Amino acid sequence: MPLVNTTEMFKKAYEGGYAIGAFNVNNMEIVQGITEAAKEVNAPLILQVSAGARKYAKHTYLMKLIEAALIETDLPIAVHLDHGDSFELCKSCIDGGFTSVMIDGSHLPFEENIALTKKVVDYAHERGITVEGELGRLAGIEDAVNVSEEDAAFTRPDEVEEFVSRTGVDSLAIAIGTSHGAYKSGRKDPKTGEVLPPALAMERIHQIHERMPNCHMVMHGSSSVPKELVDIINQYGGKMPGTFGIPLEQIQDGIRHGVRKINVDTDSRLAITGAIRKVFAESPEKFDPRDYLKPAREAAYKVYVERMQAFGQAGHAGDYKPITLADAKKFYK
Repeated sequence: MPLVNTTEMFKKAYEGGYAIGAFNVNNMEIVQGITEAAKEVNAPLILQVSAGARKYAKHTYLMKLIEAALIETDLPIAVHLDHGDSFELCKSCIDGGFTSVMIDGSHLPFEENIALTKKVVDYAHERGITVEGELGRLAGIEDAVNVSEEDAAFTRPDEVEEFVSRTGVDSLAIAIGTSHGAYKSGRKDPKTGEVLPPALAMERIHQIHERMPNCHMVMHGSSSVPKELVDIINQYGGKMPGTFGIPLEQIQDGIRHGVRKINVDTDSRLAITGAIRKVFAESPEKFDPRDYLKPAREAAYKVYVERMQAFGQAGHAGDYKPITLADAKKFYK
């Protein structure tokens, strides 16, 4: 099956009341873990590549790994640029075979964000490629994205309709208090000093969905950061105090109110790191990379299966005949 864009994915997710997990890839083991999990649960899939991952692994290597995954799984897979920060980067990924891109102009004033996003949309839609925009800014660190809590800003529901209509984006990342990384909260109990869970503005998702029920929203920074994965890292020499994630219950509430794409990266990083630390601690004589990368891949695989089931995408790979990019060009015209 050839690579697809996200048009039919989001359409069927909307009709079925579920969301598609978008998982970041950096190397072979991660690609294998994600796609093998998707094959196991029969799920459509979005593989995300950040600018940092593309620089680390090189564009051609990543695309060839994904090409192999298509052959091995025969699943509908979209390849998506995560947090593209310029027209030139988005264009490079589109020209290089990506089927979906995100243009993140959230750091710009509203009108400039619209202008940049529309420029990318115009170029992408002529080629059948879907585009994700962003309104509001998420805090946290992920690859080249580094936004302080002071600079973070929630999405304003009253701006969404204008932004979507003027840009033509296919989906929209919204900021409601989620953040990138494993440290998702700067809130502390004033009495004890203990770190508290992040406070999410879920009502903003509800308001946007009420205003625009067909708007496909995206939740970034939505790893759940399970305590058991952090505990494994700390048990075997890591130092990760005060971590917090996004509860699955809140993510599922978002799905019921129009969220169609959930970004997950940190959870798999935690699983991989814990598994590798465990091998090194228990078997310090090991030096063959296969001895620690295999359990790392298996640990990540379990996370992916759990998330695909929790998001509702499991069992839906065969729900539709994916639109080819050639058909998508006609759709946009």
